[in-house]
Amino acid sequence: MKVLLGADKAGLALKNVIKQHILSLGYEVVDQTGEEPTDLVDSTLAVTSALKAGTGELGILFDGYGAGSFMAANKVKGMIAAEVSDERSARMTRDHNNTQIITIGSEIVGEALAKACTEAFLVSKYSGGRHQVRVDMLNRML
Repeated sequence: MKVLLGADKAGLALKNVIKQHILSLGYEVVDQTGEEPTDLVDSTLAVTSALKAGTGELGILFDGYGAGSFMAANKVKGMIAAEVSDERSARMTRDHNNTQIITIGSEIVGEALAKACTEAFLVSKYSGGRHQVRVDMLNRML
């Protein structure tokens, strides 16, 4: 599986830690962050555009609080993103909402917890079934 990553200046250090962690787990990483840190909207658009183009299967975005990237990602038609700061949320949002992207706030979540959230998100699978009604509703929005 290819995991797309993006970060603004505030999320850059945590993104780099998580990038190495994902690689150590055996996943491929496509880092959408350029050489110079960009605004969270730009990093979000880089990841969502790449997801829509099929460059990767899942995305993780990092900024100071996770909220900005979350809001920007959900403005992109067809994207379902969740802001997470614990393992259960990371797992359940994938399981129940077919979330393609999680956002993590580097000023809220430390490295160990960010690693745990990332792992929970990556190993989770969408369960479909009764949850598909809600996913269909989300996809019709915008």
